[in-house]
Amino acid sequence: MERKSSGDDGAGERGLLHTWKGYSYSVTPERLLLRGPVLQVALGTRHGVLLVEGGQVYSFGELPWKQSHVPEPAKPTLESALSGQRVVAVAAGSFHSGAVTEDGGVHMWGDNAAGQCGLSGLSTVPNPTPVALVDTDTTPTQTVPVLELACGEQHTLALSAQREVWAWGSGCQLGLNVAVFPVWKPQKVEHLAGRYVLQVACGASHSLALVRCLGPQDIHRPPVDKCRQCNQLLFTMTDKEDHVIISDAHYCPLSMELTEDEVRLQAPALTQGLKMSPSEPVLSSHTSTSNSPPPTRGVDPTQDSEKESALANGALTAADSGPPAQSGGSVVLGVKSSPYPDEQAVKDYLKKLSEAEQMDKATAGGTHTLLPSAGGLTSSTLNSLVASCASAVGDRVASTYEALSLKKMMNYLPSGVAKAGGPAGLTSVVGDNTAERVRLEDSMQAKKSSSTGDIREEEAEGLRRRLSLPGLLSQGRYAVHLLSTSYTLLLSPRLLRKACRPRMRAVALTPLGGPVPEVPEAQEVFPTLQTEVWSWGHGEHGQLGHGDSLARVRPLCIKSLNSKEVVRVAAGAHHSLALTAQSQVFSWGSNSFGQLGHMESPSTVPRLAKLSEGIRVWDMSAGERHTLLLADGDCFRPIIYYSGQQVKEEAEESPAKELGQQEEEEEEEQRAGSYTQQPVLLPFCMDLGYVSNVFAGSQRCVALSDMNVMGFIAGLHELASAERKFYCKMCNIKTQIIRPLLEMEALSSALGQTATGLLHTLIRRFGLLCHLTGQHAASLTANLRRVRDVNSLLVLDNASIFLDSYTEYCSAVGNFQVMGGFQTLTKPSLDFFGKSPELLMKLSECSEENPATADLLVALFYLPTRHLHEYGRLLLKLVTCFEVCSNDYQRLQDSCSKFEALALQLKRKRKDADYTFHFWKSFPGKMTDSLRKPQRRLICESSNKALMLQNAGRFSVNWFIVFNDALVHAQFSSHHVFPLTTLWVEPIPEENTGLHGLKMITPEETFTLLASSPMEKTKWLRSINQAVEQALSAAAQDSASVGSGQKLEPPVPRTASYTFYKDGRLKEAKYEGRWLAGKPNGRGVLKWPDGRIYTGAFKNGLEDGFGELLAPNKTLNKNDQYLGHWKDGKMHGLGTYRYASGEVYDGSFQDSMRHGHGMLRSGKLNTSSPSVFIGQWLQDKKTGYGVFDDITKGEKYMGMWQDHLRQGTAVVVTQFGLYYEGAFRDNKMMGTGILLSDDDTTYEGEFSDDWTLNGKGTLTMANSDYLEGSFNGEWGSGLKVTGSYFKPHLFEADKDKDKTRAVKLGRLCVCAEDKWQAVFEECWSQLGCEAAGRGESWKAWENIAVALATSRQHIRDSPEMLSRSHSRTLESLEVIPPHEGPITMERYHSIRLYLLKACDIPLHPLGRLLETLVAVYRMTYVGVGANRRLLPQAVNEIKSYLNRIFQIVRFLFRDLPEEGGLIPEPATSLQDKKEPGSTDAPLESPKPGRVVSSSALLLPVLLPRLYPPLFTLYALDKEREDDVYWDCVLRLNKQPDLALLAFLGVQQKFWPVSFPVSMPALGEKQQVLSSTKDACFASAVETLQQISTTFTPSDKLQVIQLTFEEITQEVQSLLKQDFLWSMDDLFPVFLYVVLRARIRNLGSEVSLIEDLMDPCVQHGEHGIMFTTLKACYYQIQHEKIT
Repeated sequence: MERKSSGDDGAGERGLLHTWKGYSYSVTPERLLLRGPVLQVALGTRHGVLLVEGGQVYSFGELPWKQSHVPEPAKPTLESALSGQRVVAVAAGSFHSGAVTEDGGVHMWGDNAAGQCGLSGLSTVPNPTPVALVDTDTTPTQTVPVLELACGEQHTLALSAQREVWAWGSGCQLGLNVAVFPVWKPQKVEHLAGRYVLQVACGASHSLALVRCLGPQDIHRPPVDKCRQCNQLLFTMTDKEDHVIISDAHYCPLSMELTEDEVRLQAPALTQGLKMSPSEPVLSSHTSTSNSPPPTRGVDPTQDSEKESALANGALTAADSGPPAQSGGSVVLGVKSSPYPDEQAVKDYLKKLSEAEQMDKATAGGTHTLLPSAGGLTSSTLNSLVASCASAVGDRVASTYEALSLKKMMNYLPSGVAKAGGPAGLTSVVGDNTAERVRLEDSMQAKKSSSTGDIREEEAEGLRRRLSLPGLLSQGRYAVHLLSTSYTLLLSPRLLRKACRPRMRAVALTPLGGPVPEVPEAQEVFPTLQTEVWSWGHGEHGQLGHGDSLARVRPLCIKSLNSKEVVRVAAGAHHSLALTAQSQVFSWGSNSFGQLGHMESPSTVPRLAKLSEGIRVWDMSAGERHTLLLADGDCFRPIIYYSGQQVKEEAEESPAKELGQQEEEEEEEQRAGSYTQQPVLLPFCMDLGYVSNVFAGSQRCVALSDMNVMGFIAGLHELASAERKFYCKMCNIKTQIIRPLLEMEALSSALGQTATGLLHTLIRRFGLLCHLTGQHAASLTANLRRVRDVNSLLVLDNASIFLDSYTEYCSAVGNFQVMGGFQTLTKPSLDFFGKSPELLMKLSECSEENPATADLLVALFYLPTRHLHEYGRLLLKLVTCFEVCSNDYQRLQDSCSKFEALALQLKRKRKDADYTFHFWKSFPGKMTDSLRKPQRRLICESSNKALMLQNAGRFSVNWFIVFNDALVHAQFSSHHVFPLTTLWVEPIPEENTGLHGLKMITPEETFTLLASSPMEKTKWLRSINQAVEQALSAAAQDSASVGSGQKLEPPVPRTASYTFYKDGRLKEAKYEGRWLAGKPNGRGVLKWPDGRIYTGAFKNGLEDGFGELLAPNKTLNKNDQYLGHWKDGKMHGLGTYRYASGEVYDGSFQDSMRHGHGMLRSGKLNTSSPSVFIGQWLQDKKTGYGVFDDITKGEKYMGMWQDHLRQGTAVVVTQFGLYYEGAFRDNKMMGTGILLSDDDTTYEGEFSDDWTLNGKGTLTMANSDYLEGSFNGEWGSGLKVTGSYFKPHLFEADKDKDKTRAVKLGRLCVCAEDKWQAVFEECWSQLGCEAAGRGESWKAWENIAVALATSRQHIRDSPEMLSRSHSRTLESLEVIPPHEGPITMERYHSIRLYLLKACDIPLHPLGRLLETLVAVYRMTYVGVGANRRLLPQAVNEIKSYLNRIFQIVRFLFRDLPEEGGLIPEPATSLQDKKEPGSTDAPLESPKPGRVVSSSALLLPVLLPRLYPPLFTLYALDKEREDDVYWDCVLRLNKQPDLALLAFLGVQQKFWPVSFPVSMPALGEKQQVLSSTKDACFASAVETLQQISTTFTPSDKLQVIQLTFEEITQEVQSLLKQDFLWSMDDLFPVFLYVVLRARIRNLGSEVSLIEDLMDPCVQHGEHGIMFTTLKACYYQIQHEKIT
């Protein structure tokens, strides 16, 4: 294995391996040469394993398990069984080894006597063999991938990729719930399931795990409130009259700790004895209700205290051993092997314990358990009470309680136990008396483990101060009762309620769960510092760290390390080490050779190793009797410390020596003093290069080092070292300065509320920054130990997290400084640090001669910002190691410049804060209080008279101050503040005035300032503009823009908020939104103090455009809401107003009044509101034509209005069929009118009130008898009549006279042209005309384009308004069609298509018009309005619509001929001669051209929408005739075809002989027989039936024409020749088709066609066909059936 020449790829520069034995002055390390860089070393008792780059594994030392057993091979041998696998980690136990491959597989080899290789049936495993970790909980079972292994003497632990621990081998150090060893198959350590384990380590017979604290990220796990072992409640709670007892006295026998002896006893043989319910503790069988007896005094006091301490930990033992072993719920009492002084003592002790236990149970559960079978002591209701109480009391009580219990416990113990280094194995008691106390809720756990962490630390530091907990419940408010093993907290319900109220929190210096709450990204990327160390296994040397020497079967948390930020653990044979983020080492366990690095005792709890100040340890390893530490000293080159046994060359013991002999020798050595008292520096470590790892095992030490290629390795080491040093510094400041200050009594009273708040923010941000630094230091250290490359530097990819934290921290310091916080801190600091501020001077690195305390504090708090330069400098060093074009170079360069830029910016910020602070010192006091704000910084001020107010009085004082958020104009006794975000500055040109003026525009004032010189003018202009620009950008992104003057001028339009103060419409209203030169302009929100809120568009300071107004109605306690258009601050245009009373107005507004066309719905339920008015409004009053539907009365009024009153001609119909048309005056029927009732009884004459006849008139009965005279009384309730009665028809001659008497309806109602004028006026005004037809058509087209464009904008903002097809139509409409030039057929068709589209989109003025017309038409003729007498009016109304819309269309398309005009038809294009709206009409006979008519152009658009109400009226009107016709149709249709043809007189030659079958074989026909029905002329019948599915008359005529063609076709195929019809032949055949078509409302169809037919069609072919159909209808009605 020769070393490669150093010219190759520099592989020889990395991972160099040095090894030596122990420590004496003469030791020098030897260098081991290998094929490639060594990545990892693992050392066993007499062998070692090396992992080399590329994933090969070598073994060296004694390998007795190999078949070819060489005494000790001279050089490392390759483990060829692993070739082809890429190994990523290796581990070595005393006599076995393991390796982890890239894909997470485990390979084991070596001694397997205790099952430590996980392979059953073999005592040794010669070569690496795969071992599978199979998870049986999942289905199907899965193999678990592994991250790392740790090996002990007889056991192996694996950490899986899911961060769970698996174990196999023998002994209680496995942490498994088993009684039989060895465990051959890897099993999961259930006790750590659900926790996130970061690292595992194995000693000879104990195990350690580093676990992440449960933080917010674990909250989603269900809370654990029952013991996992015995299923009993962990916390209980009893409600006494005035207080609540919360107890955690649960004691789980299954989780109890075992002594060494008991582990040996733990075997299946012990299962006889009495069985107990598993939820019962091990107790003697009687219950005591007396208070727990005091500890027996006869015992030696140290033993006594030890018992107490054991009690506190929930352990069941005293000094050496002996209480009952517990296995699987069975108990064996009085096992004779117990080496207890005498068994009586055991029994007494147990009795005492059990009494205490029962006492707790009595208090906790509120019940006395007399029988072992009385299982769970508490009910589920209690359980829920606990949970609710816990959330109510919150973490305050919990943490206070925890701190107090610790304190009390400390005072309660004999003082000999609690040494200065902290309590002997005693830690906070809550949740500590079982091997794993599962807390009330995980969230509570997180809070405990962190927020009280500080408190615990203080306690451990020798209880130097009285406990003070700001923000927690003060001590006087509750009592803590000490019941031997449990603390029970007494809380009154009142107190609970108080605790729920938010109070000011103490600032927790250790941020909760994971890192910084404000920086969520950091959680995943950075290593966590919130950790716990758990230990289990044998503890005879105290290596478990629980303050005793008991064994533990299950993992148990070492409480005293909870807040210490442990980042790594290591285990020697019988001692344990923990390395913290603050580069300190805690050690505990066997110290027989000084391997703990200190001489403190007892060594059963973690204590700090003694290292001289300034030595920061960052890697460590533990061997059998020694410890190696890798540290930073004064320079960043790593140095190695050794502590433990000193090795003489000949001191290697031969393996043959007896164990006893060996131990004796060790004791002698110990006496001889051949071991270190504290860690010693190894003098040769500086020659090894840059050491990256140290490893220790058996008697051996190994170091891995790198040569410093290109300075890169040195650069990485320096960066990591600087970060560790900085973190330690920050922690020192935190513990030595910040914490004492915070704990001072009078702090908040000295500072005042504002400053206290700012100080707390500052300290919180300091804590966050400190935490981030610690995490970063930990990650850099990990990088050094593992990969040593650029890619894993978090500071590159996550620079923003660092930059943000520093920026926020610096702002907090600045804010505190500006408010004079450091000055007010001076006195409390002097009280605390005394007159000699050496500590402050040392920590703030101040070099001045006797500086002021305030300056020291400022320097101290600004210290962290200096670290940014350090980042920049060190990154720059790394930059130089790379090629300029490389990617790494670019990344490093970018990060470096970011840090440098931020350092400059923060320096400037500090200067600003200084300047501002000094300004406030000199500023007159009265104004300071109101103007001084934490974020406010001074930019410039005019105390040197550089700026004056124009036209100011001679003696007035005007002082202008520009801050970063406002311009302040201070006068003699008053001042005015102008926010910068709404300040516009314009320089006034100086041509002739000679004055250097600046015009200031604010929303409510405009004034001019005069500068003393042009230079001053430009200086002020630039300062103000820059300040405005920064204020705006800060408002936009809440962070001031970097760099000072990027833009010289801030934008004139901008977004800002402002509160108006002057009297007027806007007094005290707050506006937020867009501005333009001092006026709200664009979108914004305006809120008045009385609760009105306007949201929408503004123009020139006034509401203009679309907007919403909410106005509270005080009396009804609801809001009025207007949503619609505004102009010049008034409601103007279309809108919807919802009144608080429940009324809703939908329509036009003008000057904030209802004006134009609108609909008012009133009544509670808007859907079925009691009344609806739709019609014209004039200045908030109903005036003009309108329809009023009174749903409660069942009446509908259609007529004229004036000032809300019915006035003029009108029609009224009721739901009972009454019909009135005539005059109204003063809201009453008054004047001449006609009244018809449902049975055609008619009155024509004078009226005086609603339905009240009064005066002359004629009453005609249904049978034409009539009364003439004077009438008086209400219709339907007895009329008084004076007059003559006539009975016509008595004589034939009178018949002619009578014809003149029939009542003509429609004379006394509003004519169609006068209806809905407002609707059409609105459309014209939208097109830009004052009145119909008065205006320019090009202007109208422009208005249409604008309307569509703004609507498009609206839709882009809220796309759900329109369907997709609609928005496509909208796009096509935005193109203005050609509207000039002569109209050809082609142009005519394009106009037709354009109108179809325009009328389909309500955003187009024509579409809007059509939508409104449809709404009013339906309002009029639906419901009560469906009265047959209204049919003529309904038809006329449609015709009037057509005329008026046609007028608009002709205005838009100027060259369209007028009604009845002709369009010449080009000879070529024949296919265009279709009826509009028809689908596939065949060619018609050629015509000279197309006649233009409104109905042809517009009915296809209009009629389909109005068809339902219109057709209903037709059906009602033709009801009687249709019934007669339908009777006939039904009767005649009973006959078969031939009979019917014969009956109708169809000539025989037209009778079909055969007809096609429904499922024809090829060309098959079926004979017409006498019984055949519905088979003749079937296709013609089908065609005619389609008349009911069409809307427009032209479509219906088209159907009739097609029917005729079908008949002709069939007859032609029958006669086999061309054929011309005569009407006599045709009529019977057509009559047959009409009968067979069975059209229900044929009369209505006929009338509709007749009324709305295009006049130009009447005399053509269609006209004749229609006449034929009409004739058929009459013929059928009068058919005599014979």
